[in-house]
Amino acid sequence: MIRAYIDTAMKHAHYELIDQPGDPYCGEIPGLDGVMACGSSLEECRANLEDALDAWVALGLQLGHEIPPIDGVALGRLRVSA
Repeated sequence: MIRAYIDTAMKHAHYELIDQPGDPYCGEIPGLDGVMACGSSLEECRANLEDALDAWVALGLQLGHEIPPIDGVALGRLRVSA
């Protein structure tokens, strides 16, 4: 279920090329506040964004936060113990 959520969310990722030395590629997932990442290439940015999303979901579940559904894929407020 979590893998399906991450795969679905990544389909909504938005990437930009910014004028910044080192890590000019930045990505975010609209609707998931704080899920963003940068990288020196688009591929690195995508991988970093997926890692950030994975950590965001894991922490949200640990804390019992509501995880917003994406395209009908929902995790709700599952509680995961550490």
